[in-house]
Amino acid sequence: MPENNLEDYGLEERFKQEASMYEGLLLARVCEQHHQIYKVITQQGELQASASGKLAYNAEDGMDFPAVGDWVMVGVQDGNTENAVIHHILRRKSAFARKAAGTAISTQIVAANIDLVFICMSLNADFNLRRLERYLAIAWESRAAPVIVLTKADLCEDLQQKLDQIETVSVGADVVVCSSMQEDGYKSVKSYLAPGKTIAFIGSSGVGKSTLINRLMGRDFLATREVCLGDDRGRHATTHRQLLLLPEGGVVIDTPGLREIQIYVGDLARAFQDIEELAVTCRFRDCSHTSEPGCAVQEAVQAGQLAEKRLENYVKLKTETEYNGLNSRQLEQEKIKKMFGSKGEMKQALRNVKKKNSY
Repeated sequence: MPENNLEDYGLEERFKQEASMYEGLLLARVCEQHHQIYKVITQQGELQASASGKLAYNAEDGMDFPAVGDWVMVGVQDGNTENAVIHHILRRKSAFARKAAGTAISTQIVAANIDLVFICMSLNADFNLRRLERYLAIAWESRAAPVIVLTKADLCEDLQQKLDQIETVSVGADVVVCSSMQEDGYKSVKSYLAPGKTIAFIGSSGVGKSTLINRLMGRDFLATREVCLGDDRGRHATTHRQLLLLPEGGVVIDTPGLREIQIYVGDLARAFQDIEELAVTCRFRDCSHTSEPGCAVQEAVQAGQLAEKRLENYVKLKTETEYNGLNSRQLEQEKIKKMFGSKGEMKQALRNVKKKNSY
Protein backbone atom coordinates (compact mmCIF):
# COMPACT_ATOMS: atom_id res chain seq x y z
CA MET A 1 0.00 0.00 0.00
CA PRO A 2 1.33 3.48 -0.82
CA GLU A 3 2.15 5.62 2.19
CA ASN A 4 0.14 8.74 2.93
CA ASN A 5 1.09 11.99 4.58
CA LEU A 6 -1.79 12.48 7.00
CA GLU A 7 -1.01 16.21 7.28
CA ASP A 8 -2.25 16.46 3.68
CA TYR A 9 -5.55 15.02 4.93
CA GLY A 10 -5.92 17.67 7.62
CA LEU A 11 -4.10 16.09 10.55
CA GLU A 12 -3.54 18.68 13.30
CA GLU A 13 -1.43 18.62 16.45
CA ARG A 14 -4.52 18.26 18.67
CA PHE A 15 -5.35 14.92 17.02
CA LYS A 16 -1.74 13.72 17.20
CA GLN A 17 -1.63 14.37 20.94
CA GLU A 18 -4.91 12.58 21.60
CA ALA A 19 -3.90 9.66 19.39
CA SER A 20 -0.70 9.17 21.44
CA MET A 21 -2.91 8.00 24.34
CA TYR A 22 -3.86 4.80 22.49
CA GLU A 23 -1.02 2.28 22.19
CA GLY A 24 -1.12 -0.44 19.56
CA LEU A 25 -3.69 1.33 17.38
CA LEU A 26 -3.33 3.24 14.10
CA LEU A 27 -4.46 6.82 13.60
CA ALA A 28 -6.78 7.11 10.60
CA ARG A 29 -9.30 9.45 8.98
CA VAL A 30 -12.66 8.19 7.75
CA CYS A 31 -12.90 8.91 4.02
CA GLU A 32 -16.01 6.93 3.00
CA GLN A 33 -19.07 5.51 4.69
CA HIS A 34 -21.42 2.82 3.38
CA HIS A 35 -23.94 2.14 6.15
CA GLN A 36 -21.77 0.56 8.90
CA ILE A 37 -18.75 -0.16 6.66
CA TYR A 38 -16.07 2.51 6.46
CA LYS A 39 -13.01 3.24 4.36
CA VAL A 40 -10.22 4.89 6.33
CA ILE A 41 -6.89 6.48 5.41
CA THR A 42 -3.85 5.65 7.54
CA GLN A 43 -0.18 6.56 7.21
CA GLN A 44 0.37 3.12 5.69
CA GLY A 45 -2.53 3.26 3.23
CA GLU A 46 -6.25 2.68 2.83
CA LEU A 47 -8.17 0.17 4.95
CA GLN A 48 -11.71 -1.13 5.17
CA ALA A 49 -13.10 -0.94 8.69
CA SER A 50 -16.13 -1.42 10.90
CA ALA A 51 -17.01 -0.09 14.35
CA SER A 52 -16.03 -2.29 17.29
CA GLY A 53 -18.76 -4.09 19.21
CA LYS A 54 -18.01 -1.99 22.30
CA LEU A 55 -18.24 1.28 20.38
CA ALA A 56 -21.56 0.24 18.82
CA TYR A 57 -22.94 -1.03 22.14
CA ASN A 58 -22.16 2.24 23.94
CA ALA A 59 -23.58 4.41 21.14
CA GLU A 60 -26.75 6.22 22.19
CA ASP A 61 -27.27 8.14 18.96
CA GLY A 62 -25.95 8.57 15.42
CA MET A 63 -23.51 11.13 16.85
CA ASP A 64 -21.68 8.28 18.61
CA PHE A 65 -20.79 6.44 15.39
CA PRO A 66 -17.91 7.36 13.06
CA ALA A 67 -18.66 9.78 10.23
CA VAL A 68 -16.77 10.92 7.15
CA GLY A 69 -14.07 13.34 8.29
CA ASP A 70 -13.65 11.76 11.72
CA TRP A 71 -10.19 10.96 13.08
CA VAL A 72 -10.32 7.49 14.58
CA MET A 73 -8.10 4.85 16.18
CA VAL A 74 -8.17 1.50 14.38
CA GLY A 75 -6.82 -1.95 15.11
CA VAL A 76 -5.57 -4.39 12.48
CA GLN A 77 -5.06 -8.07 13.32
CA ASP A 78 -2.45 -10.15 11.52
CA GLY A 79 -2.11 -7.59 8.74
CA ASN A 80 -5.69 -8.19 7.56
CA THR A 81 -6.44 -4.90 5.79
CA GLU A 82 -9.94 -6.04 4.81
CA ASN A 83 -11.17 -6.16 8.39
CA ALA A 84 -9.82 -3.27 10.47
CA VAL A 85 -11.75 -2.28 13.59
CA ILE A 86 -12.53 1.29 14.73
CA HIS A 87 -12.12 1.38 18.51
CA HIS A 88 -12.20 5.12 19.28
CA ILE A 89 -13.41 8.38 17.72
CA LEU A 90 -11.16 11.33 18.54
CA ARG A 91 -12.81 14.49 19.80
CA ARG A 92 -14.35 16.43 16.94
CA LYS A 93 -13.42 20.06 16.40
CA SER A 94 -16.58 20.57 14.32
CA ALA A 95 -19.52 18.59 12.96
CA PHE A 96 -22.33 19.41 10.53
CA ALA A 97 -25.24 17.46 12.01
CA ARG A 98 -28.94 17.28 11.25
CA LYS A 99 -31.95 15.43 12.56
CA ALA A 100 -32.07 12.11 10.72
CA ALA A 101 -34.76 11.77 8.07
CA GLY A 102 -38.02 10.25 9.29
CA THR A 103 -39.99 10.60 12.50
CA ALA A 104 -37.50 9.07 14.97
CA ILE A 105 -35.55 11.55 17.09
CA SER A 106 -32.01 10.71 16.01
CA THR A 107 -28.99 12.66 14.87
CA GLN A 108 -26.96 12.18 11.71
CA ILE A 109 -23.51 13.66 11.21
CA VAL A 110 -23.08 14.72 7.60
CA ALA A 111 -19.39 15.69 7.90
CA ALA A 112 -16.92 15.96 10.79
CA ASN A 113 -13.78 18.02 11.51
CA ILE A 114 -14.42 20.55 8.77
CA ASP A 115 -13.07 24.08 8.46
CA LEU A 116 -15.60 25.41 5.96
CA VAL A 117 -19.12 24.46 4.89
CA PHE A 118 -19.88 25.25 1.25
CA ILE A 119 -23.66 25.63 1.16
CA CYS A 120 -24.36 25.07 -2.52
CA MET A 121 -27.55 26.47 -4.03
CA SER A 122 -28.23 26.86 -7.73
CA LEU A 123 -29.45 30.13 -9.18
CA ASN A 124 -32.25 28.47 -11.12
CA ALA A 125 -35.03 26.16 -9.87
CA ASP A 126 -33.32 25.28 -6.54
CA PHE A 127 -33.16 28.88 -5.28
CA ASN A 128 -34.90 28.96 -1.87
CA LEU A 129 -34.16 31.49 0.88
CA ARG A 130 -36.03 29.61 3.60
CA ARG A 131 -34.01 26.44 3.01
CA LEU A 132 -30.82 28.50 2.97
CA GLU A 133 -31.71 29.87 6.42
CA ARG A 134 -31.94 26.28 7.71
CA TYR A 135 -28.54 25.41 6.26
CA LEU A 136 -26.96 28.52 7.78
CA ALA A 137 -28.37 27.80 11.24
CA ILE A 138 -26.88 24.28 11.19
CA ALA A 139 -23.60 25.47 9.65
CA TRP A 140 -23.03 28.11 12.33
CA GLU A 141 -23.80 25.52 15.01
CA SER A 142 -21.24 23.13 13.46
CA ARG A 143 -18.35 25.43 14.50
CA ALA A 144 -17.20 25.61 10.87
CA ALA A 145 -17.50 28.78 8.81
CA PRO A 146 -20.28 28.78 6.17
CA VAL A 147 -19.76 30.00 2.62
CA ILE A 148 -22.78 30.34 0.33
CA VAL A 149 -21.83 29.01 -3.11
CA LEU A 150 -24.33 30.02 -5.79
CA THR A 151 -24.00 27.67 -8.75
CA LYS A 152 -25.28 27.68 -12.35
CA ALA A 153 -24.89 31.42 -12.79
CA ASP A 154 -25.05 30.83 -16.56
CA LEU A 155 -28.73 29.84 -16.16
CA CYS A 156 -29.67 32.94 -14.16
CA GLU A 157 -31.18 36.00 -15.85
CA ASP A 158 -31.73 38.09 -12.70
CA LEU A 159 -28.44 37.63 -10.83
CA GLN A 160 -28.36 40.99 -9.05
CA GLN A 161 -31.92 40.57 -7.82
CA LYS A 162 -31.08 37.18 -6.32
CA LEU A 163 -27.89 38.54 -4.75
CA ASP A 164 -29.94 41.30 -3.12
CA GLN A 165 -32.26 38.64 -1.67
CA ILE A 166 -29.32 36.57 -0.43
CA GLU A 167 -27.89 39.62 1.34
CA THR A 168 -30.98 39.77 3.59
CA VAL A 169 -30.30 36.27 5.04
CA SER A 170 -26.53 35.76 4.71
CA VAL A 171 -25.55 37.63 7.88
CA GLY A 172 -21.81 37.01 8.44
CA ALA A 173 -21.37 34.43 5.66
CA ASP A 174 -19.36 34.92 2.46
CA VAL A 175 -21.22 34.63 -0.85
CA VAL A 176 -19.56 33.21 -3.97
CA VAL A 177 -21.05 33.03 -7.48
CA CYS A 178 -19.81 30.41 -9.91
CA SER A 179 -20.65 28.44 -13.02
CA SER A 180 -18.92 25.09 -13.45
CA MET A 181 -19.90 24.94 -17.12
CA GLN A 182 -17.63 27.86 -17.96
CA GLU A 183 -13.88 27.41 -18.16
CA ASP A 184 -13.06 29.89 -15.37
CA GLY A 185 -16.43 29.79 -13.61
CA TYR A 186 -15.16 27.81 -10.62
CA LYS A 187 -12.09 29.90 -9.80
CA SER A 188 -14.01 32.05 -7.32
CA VAL A 189 -14.04 29.13 -4.86
CA LYS A 190 -10.34 28.28 -5.19
CA SER A 191 -9.25 31.09 -2.87
CA TYR A 192 -10.82 29.15 0.02
CA LEU A 193 -8.73 26.05 -0.61
CA ALA A 194 -5.48 25.47 1.27
CA PRO A 195 -3.29 22.48 2.19
CA GLY A 196 -4.65 20.72 5.27
CA LYS A 197 -8.03 22.49 5.15
CA THR A 198 -11.25 20.46 4.95
CA ILE A 199 -14.34 21.75 3.15
CA ALA A 200 -17.73 20.02 3.15
CA PHE A 201 -20.02 20.51 0.16
CA ILE A 202 -23.65 20.60 1.30
CA GLY A 203 -26.83 21.16 -0.69
CA SER A 204 -29.85 19.70 -2.43
CA SER A 205 -29.64 17.10 -5.18
CA GLY A 206 -28.67 18.44 -8.57
CA VAL A 207 -27.23 21.83 -7.56
CA GLY A 208 -23.87 20.99 -9.14
CA LYS A 209 -21.73 19.93 -6.14
CA SER A 210 -20.14 16.99 -7.95
CA THR A 211 -19.53 19.02 -11.11
CA LEU A 212 -17.80 21.74 -9.07
CA ILE A 213 -15.65 19.20 -7.22
CA ASN A 214 -14.65 17.64 -10.57
CA ARG A 215 -13.39 21.06 -11.68
CA LEU A 216 -11.34 21.38 -8.49
CA MET A 217 -10.00 17.83 -8.92
CA GLY A 218 -8.97 18.64 -12.50
CA ARG A 219 -10.78 15.58 -13.89
CA ASP A 220 -14.19 13.92 -13.99
CA PHE A 221 -13.72 11.93 -10.80
CA LEU A 222 -17.35 12.03 -9.60
CA ALA A 223 -20.39 10.97 -11.62
CA THR A 224 -22.72 13.76 -12.70
CA ARG A 225 -26.13 13.85 -14.33
CA GLU A 226 -27.60 16.28 -16.83
CA VAL A 227 -30.06 19.05 -16.03
CA CYS A 228 -33.66 18.08 -16.83
CA LEU A 229 -35.04 20.45 -19.46
CA GLY A 230 -38.52 20.28 -17.95
CA ASP A 231 -37.70 21.85 -14.58
CA ASP A 232 -34.10 23.13 -14.83
CA ARG A 233 -33.05 20.76 -12.05
CA GLY A 234 -30.01 18.55 -12.02
CA ARG A 235 -30.36 14.94 -10.91
CA HIS A 236 -28.98 13.12 -7.86
CA ALA A 237 -25.47 11.79 -8.62
CA THR A 238 -23.59 11.26 -5.33
CA THR A 239 -24.78 8.17 -3.45
CA HIS A 240 -22.54 8.24 -0.37
CA ARG A 241 -20.30 10.62 1.55
CA GLN A 242 -16.64 10.63 0.64
CA LEU A 243 -13.50 12.59 1.45
CA LEU A 244 -11.22 13.54 -1.44
CA LEU A 245 -7.68 14.94 -1.52
CA LEU A 246 -7.34 17.81 -3.98
CA PRO A 247 -4.27 17.82 -6.28
CA GLU A 248 -3.38 21.41 -5.31
CA GLY A 249 -3.85 20.81 -1.58
CA GLY A 250 -6.82 20.66 0.72
CA VAL A 251 -9.57 18.14 1.29
CA VAL A 252 -13.21 18.18 0.22
CA ILE A 253 -16.12 16.09 1.48
CA ASP A 254 -18.79 15.38 -1.11
CA THR A 255 -22.22 14.56 0.30
CA PRO A 256 -25.42 13.22 -1.29
CA GLY A 257 -28.15 15.77 -1.88
CA LEU A 258 -30.18 16.32 1.28
CA ARG A 259 -33.86 15.71 0.54
CA GLU A 260 -34.72 16.86 4.08
CA ILE A 261 -32.81 19.29 6.22
CA GLN A 262 -34.44 18.96 9.62
CA ILE A 263 -32.73 20.85 12.40
CA TYR A 264 -31.31 18.92 15.34
CA VAL A 265 -29.64 21.96 16.84
CA GLY A 266 -28.97 25.28 15.17
CA ASP A 267 -27.29 28.57 15.99
CA LEU A 268 -30.28 30.83 15.35
CA ALA A 269 -28.53 33.74 17.06
CA ARG A 270 -25.96 33.78 14.21
CA ALA A 271 -28.25 32.79 11.35
CA PHE A 272 -30.91 35.33 12.40
CA GLN A 273 -28.68 37.95 13.96
CA ASP A 274 -30.89 40.78 12.67
CA ILE A 275 -33.96 39.39 14.46
CA GLU A 276 -32.03 38.62 17.64
CA GLU A 277 -30.74 42.20 17.79
CA LEU A 278 -34.25 43.59 17.33
CA ALA A 279 -35.62 41.23 20.01
CA VAL A 280 -33.40 42.84 22.64
CA THR A 281 -35.53 45.98 22.45
CA CYS A 282 -38.90 44.20 22.72
CA ARG A 283 -41.01 45.30 25.72
CA PHE A 284 -41.19 41.75 27.11
CA ARG A 285 -38.11 39.59 27.63
CA ASP A 286 -39.97 36.41 26.62
CA CYS A 287 -41.66 38.02 23.61
CA SER A 288 -42.78 35.45 21.01
CA HIS A 289 -42.84 38.15 18.27
CA THR A 290 -46.40 37.29 17.33
CA SER A 291 -49.00 39.49 19.03
CA GLU A 292 -47.39 41.11 22.09
CA PRO A 293 -47.54 44.92 22.43
CA GLY A 294 -44.22 46.71 22.12
CA CYS A 295 -42.66 43.97 19.92
CA ALA A 296 -39.73 45.57 18.07
CA VAL A 297 -39.56 42.64 15.64
CA GLN A 298 -43.19 43.03 14.54
CA GLU A 299 -42.65 46.77 14.23
CA ALA A 300 -39.72 46.12 11.87
CA VAL A 301 -41.93 43.84 9.75
CA GLN A 302 -44.67 46.49 9.57
CA ALA A 303 -42.11 49.14 8.63
CA GLY A 304 -40.80 46.95 5.78
CA GLN A 305 -37.38 46.57 7.40
CA LEU A 306 -37.76 42.80 7.94
CA ALA A 307 -39.41 40.25 5.65
CA GLU A 308 -42.45 38.61 7.22
CA LYS A 309 -41.49 35.20 5.78
CA ARG A 310 -38.05 35.45 7.41
CA LEU A 311 -39.69 36.03 10.79
CA GLU A 312 -42.10 33.12 10.19
CA ASN A 313 -39.17 30.82 9.41
CA TYR A 314 -37.28 32.01 12.49
CA VAL A 315 -40.23 31.20 14.75
CA LYS A 316 -40.66 27.82 13.04
CA LEU A 317 -36.99 26.86 13.42
CA LYS A 318 -36.93 28.04 17.02
CA THR A 319 -39.87 25.76 17.78
CA GLU A 320 -38.12 22.83 16.08
CA THR A 321 -34.94 23.26 18.09
CA GLU A 322 -36.92 23.54 21.33
CA TYR A 323 -38.79 20.29 20.65
CA ASN A 324 -35.88 18.17 19.42
CA GLY A 325 -34.76 15.47 21.82
CA LEU A 326 -38.07 15.33 23.71
CA ASN A 327 -40.05 12.10 23.98
CA SER A 328 -43.76 11.96 23.05
CA ARG A 329 -44.93 12.81 26.58
CA GLN A 330 -42.53 15.74 26.86
CA LEU A 331 -43.60 16.97 23.43
CA GLU A 332 -47.23 16.91 24.50
CA GLN A 333 -46.40 18.81 27.69
CA GLU A 334 -44.49 21.45 25.72
CA LYS A 335 -47.40 21.89 23.30
CA ILE A 336 -49.80 22.30 26.24
CA LYS A 337 -47.45 24.87 27.77
CA LYS A 338 -47.30 26.78 24.48
CA MET A 339 -51.08 26.81 24.09
CA PHE A 340 -52.30 27.22 27.67
CA GLY A 341 -49.35 28.02 29.91
CA SER A 342 -49.84 24.91 32.10
CA LYS A 343 -51.87 21.72 32.38
CA GLY A 344 -54.09 23.33 35.03
CA GLU A 345 -54.84 26.25 32.72
CA MET A 346 -55.62 23.80 29.92
CA LYS A 347 -58.19 22.01 32.13
CA GLN A 348 -59.73 25.34 33.07
CA ALA A 349 -59.96 26.32 29.39
CA LEU A 350 -61.70 23.02 28.61
CA ARG A 351 -64.16 23.57 31.49
CA ASN A 352 -64.95 27.03 30.13
CA VAL A 353 -65.63 25.57 26.67
CA LYS A 354 -67.95 22.90 28.13
CA LYS A 355 -69.76 25.53 30.20
CA LYS A 356 -70.22 27.76 27.15
CA ASN A 357 -71.53 24.86 25.03
CA SER A 358 -74.07 23.91 27.73
CA TYR A 359 -75.90 27.27 27.44
